[in-house]
Amino acid sequence: MKSLGVVVIGRNEGMRLVRCLESLLAENSPNLNLHIVYVDSGSTDGSIIQAQSLGVEVVELDLSIPFTAARARNAGLEFLVCRHPQLEFVQFVDGDCRIAPGWLERGIKELEKHPEIVVVCGRRREEYPEKSIYNRLCDIEWNTPVGEAKSCGGDAMMRVTALQRVGGFNPSLIAGEEPELCVRLREAGGKIWRIDGDMTYHDAQMTKFSQWWKRSLRAGHAYAEGAWLHGNTSQRHWLKETVSIWIWGFVIPCLAMITAWWTQGWSLVLLLVAYIWLGYKVYRSTRDRSFNRTDACYYAIACTVGKFPQIQGQIQFFLSRILNRQNTLVEYKSAS
Repeated sequence: MKSLGVVVIGRNEGMRLVRCLESLLAENSPNLNLHIVYVDSGSTDGSIIQAQSLGVEVVELDLSIPFTAARARNAGLEFLVCRHPQLEFVQFVDGDCRIAPGWLERGIKELEKHPEIVVVCGRRREEYPEKSIYNRLCDIEWNTPVGEAKSCGGDAMMRVTALQRVGGFNPSLIAGEEPELCVRLREAGGKIWRIDGDMTYHDAQMTKFSQWWKRSLRAGHAYAEGAWLHGNTSQRHWLKETVSIWIWGFVIPCLAMITAWWTQGWSLVLLLVAYIWLGYKVYRSTRDRSFNRTDACYYAIACTVGKFPQIQGQIQFFLSRILNRQNTLVEYKSAS
C-alpha cells in the first residue's frame, strides 16, 4: 500500500474547506493510505470543528506569531513527519481547493518514476470561471505549460527529504513562498515538473475589483521580496518582473506627468500609447499560447492595469524593510 501525507492549510474558508477535505477523503483506497492534517491560521468560522467532524487531525497555529501560508505548511509537514517518520511524499493543498480524482496516485507514480524530480504539479483550474472576470483571470493565469518548470503553486506534491534538505518553506514570506522554495530546491539539484492533467479545482470567489486589486498588490509584494532574496543569484529570481513593475507602474507615468506642462500634454498621450503597446504585447504572447481572443484580451488588460497595484505592493515591501516593520497577510476574500 502506498502512503502519502497531505497538508491542508486554511483560514476562514468555510464550506470551501469542507469540500476540500471531502475530496481528499474520497481518494482513500486499499491502494492509497492518506495521512491528512489540517493546519488552521486563526479561523473564526468553525473551520476547526468542521475538520474534526470529518475525522481529520488539526494543528492550530500560535496566535501570537504572524500567520503565513509558509508557516502553516511547515507546521503541517512537521506534524506528519513526527507521526510518520518514513513518509516519502507530501501533497500540499490550499483549503479553497478540491483535489482532482486520481491526481494523488498519478503524482506518486511520477515521483517514483523520476528520482530527480522533487516537486510535481498538475493543472489548477478555477472551478467557477464564469462567475466573474476575476475568476476567469485566475484560470488563465494558472494555465501554464507542461514539462520542467521554475516553480509550482500552493498545490503540489513534494519529496519530504528534498524539503527537509533545504529547510522547508520560508515562514516569513506573506506571498510567493512556493517559487522561493523552488529556487532553493533547484539550486540543490532538484527538478520541478508540471504534468498534463487536472490536479485541483480552486474556488477564488473574486467578484469585486477591490479583491482583484488586493491580490495584485500581494503579487507585487511577492515579486519584490523574491527579488530581494534571490535577485542577485544566478537564477535572477523575479528581478525582471520587479524591474518591469517599477518601469511601468512608477517611472514612466511619473515622467509623463512631470513633463506634461512642457510638452503641452503630449507626454500623457505618449503614455497612453505606451500602455496600449504593452497590452498588445501581452495579448500577442497570450494568443501564441493558444488562448482565444477574448481571454487574451482580458489577460492583456489585467496585466497592464495590474502594474499599479503591483507597484503599491512593491512600495509597501520596501517601506517595511526601511522601517523594520513586520509584513502582514494581504487577504482578498472572506469565508463562504
